[in-house]
Amino acid sequence: MTEIIDPYLPNSGNSGYRVSRYDLDLEYKVATNRLSGTATITAVTSAPLRTFTLDLSGALSVSKVAVNDARPTKFRASAGKLHITLAQELPAGAAMTIVVRYGGHPRPIRSHWGDVGFEELTDGALVAGQPNGAPTWFPCDDRPSAKAGVRVRIRTESAYYAVANGKLISRQAHAGMTTWTYEPPEPTSTYLVTLQIGRYDRYPVSENGVPINAVLPERLRENFASDFARQPQMMQLFCERFGPYPLADGYTVVVTDDELEIPLEAQGISIFGANHCTGRGRAERLIAHELAHQWFGNSVTVERWQHIWLHEGFACYAEWLWSEHSGGRSAAEWARHHHQRLADAPQDLVLADPGVADLFDDRVYKRGALTLHVLRQSIGDRNFFALLRDWTQRYRHATVATDDFTELASHYADESLHPLFEAWLYKQALPALEPSS
Repeated sequence: MTEIIDPYLPNSGNSGYRVSRYDLDLEYKVATNRLSGTATITAVTSAPLRTFTLDLSGALSVSKVAVNDARPTKFRASAGKLHITLAQELPAGAAMTIVVRYGGHPRPIRSHWGDVGFEELTDGALVAGQPNGAPTWFPCDDRPSAKAGVRVRIRTESAYYAVANGKLISRQAHAGMTTWTYEPPEPTSTYLVTLQIGRYDRYPVSENGVPINAVLPERLRENFASDFARQPQMMQLFCERFGPYPLADGYTVVVTDDELEIPLEAQGISIFGANHCTGRGRAERLIAHELAHQWFGNSVTVERWQHIWLHEGFACYAEWLWSEHSGGRSAAEWARHHHQRLADAPQDLVLADPGVADLFDDRVYKRGALTLHVLRQSIGDRNFFALLRDWTQRYRHATVATDDFTELASHYADESLHPLFEAWLYKQALPALEPSS
């Protein structure tokens, strides 16, 4: 029987080993949507191991697998898993270097929440990995708690700009193709590893404190300058409120030539559609939200998906903080507004365990933000923002559960927070807002 790593995604994740690094050496042809290459995975066994699995989409075919320079007895692909059988059992604590050669025409996974993973654009491609889309383009142990080092080397036609996580280590053109190599210094969850390919140009936005760069079509540059003008001020505010920006290589915003239903986050990168870059300033809330995810979600990451409010509630509350700071509605006004809307919505969601169907329900976002606002009212601004800075520093590049946050918060309160968290996190009924809110 296969061990279930996360009940929300019972087919994702694997046991028996722990990955420390992915090296992806890939080629992508835009016109034919053909991806091919080699993944080299460095891991250590956590138990005696003769057979094991990796997550990999059935749209990709594997032509060769080797473990520690030896061919395994056999490998086969079935139901989104690559099954590997070794010639000899490895003991617990043994090093493994797994080399997988593969290729195919990648496509997204159809999920409860729409298409997830590698997706063709009109003239390019993107990866939207949350929550289980990483196997659509590379073999992996796909669960948020399994953070690892990563290097992406992608070769594509020279007319296209390619973006992946981390610093651009090298860019080499030859015979009409360009090879781009990216590597972040921080460990990354597989769903946060991304690849963006399009007819883009790269522009510096700000070098004040944290480098911010934009990658987008030339036609959208003027709109971007207007719509995203206040990103440096957002960055300054969030660094003050949440602690130092957690990623060494700065922040990159990609705007695709296509429209996207929603923006997407990856580690060190946010991806917006052309419809979010119109010059009319209508996406500022989303711009703040995606930036906040670099702290809440991408650095401090949930162990399991049931704790998603620790990503989305915090990023939603960051929207309210930016509004408050920049002359819009105060956080208290937003709290009253969204509390009324939630009061009119079905009362059948438990924030700390919303269920797979409601994983990205807007009630998770807004009730999560309301929980933080009520906590702020309870412990005061000084303690609240000290708590957020402690949270992001203590669990920097780590994984967390709801209990980690509630336990840490208890150290910033004079009275027990148990009634507050019990009502907001573990009960379906929406609690009343205090008059001070």
